[in-house]
Amino acid sequence: MNTKRPRARRTNAGMRAEYDFSGGVRGKYTDQYRRGSNVVLLEPELADAFPDSKSVNDALRALLAIAARAEHRKRA
Repeated sequence: MNTKRPRARRTNAGMRAEYDFSGGVRGKYTDQYRRGSNVVLLEPELADAFPDSKSVNDALRALLAIAARAEHRKRA
């Protein structure tokens, strides 16, 4: 006696016209995903001050340099 339910067959009847994936490329972002990426959400006032990733990276690098100098002075 089989107690498993039969699998429902998938049909395209439920697929909306705007979900046309016929031009899609399988695995397009696989390498990028494997390398990893970080997504950070900024508060609105910070997003105004840092409109792109370059400005955020530059500010964080400057902060790291300041922190490293302060740590070096602490040890000396």
